[in-house]
Amino acid sequence: MDEYQIVELVKDRYRTRSIRIFDNFLLNDNTIISNESYKRSYQHNPSISKQVIGYVYNDRTIFVYELEFPILRRNSILYAYLYKIGYAIKGLRSLGPAPLPNLKYNIYCITSSTEDTGITGYEFKDRLVIELVDLDVVANNLNLPKIVSSVLGPKLLSGNKMIEPDEFDKIVDRTRSQKLFADHRWYDAKLIVRLYFDKNERDLSKEVLKISEAYQQVFRPYRVVYNTKTWEPVLM
Repeated sequence: MDEYQIVELVKDRYRTRSIRIFDNFLLNDNTIISNESYKRSYQHNPSISKQVIGYVYNDRTIFVYELEFPILRRNSILYAYLYKIGYAIKGLRSLGPAPLPNLKYNIYCITSSTEDTGITGYEFKDRLVIELVDLDVVANNLNLPKIVSSVLGPKLLSGNKMIEPDEFDKIVDRTRSQKLFADHRWYDAKLIVRLYFDKNERDLSKEVLKISEAYQQVFRPYRVVYNTKTWEPVLM
């Protein structure tokens, strides 16, 4: 499947309510299963980990900025990359108990809540945003190979494939400390776009535009926004 077909598949699964909230897995036979189904299958058939080609995160939001910049909300790219290159993170439930060597895509499926935010009065009902990114492309743009090597050191060459939470936290901190978003760190960029979209601080418009351009350069997302009444693609 190409990017368009994957995004359409995720949309159709959402439309038919056959995708679970939060963590899901896209398999190479074009099926999408929940995290719970994956774990149950893994107990009887560990080779299912090699069938996973995409991690699909499905959630709802009342914030406009999370529809505009869904990837900034979570660390999922970081742990997906680690699972792809042969690791598992101790205590992490999202991606299961074993590495996912054929994981290629991170897919964000974010729906606008039907509630009014009560912040700006801006209505953004009936929107489903899907962004798909290629893990290899994003990992290189985030300098993850170098950062992971600097944190894990000899473990990269050892048989120990389980990463401790404190090691993962170091990878997160070093990744997010980089000024990749128009000379802003990850969290600072996230704060600026939140202030602009959900606090109505319009004097930040030029900075938000620069952050948006950097976001596109770093993540290279394939993005489609659907109207959940008509299920047709729309602008935001």
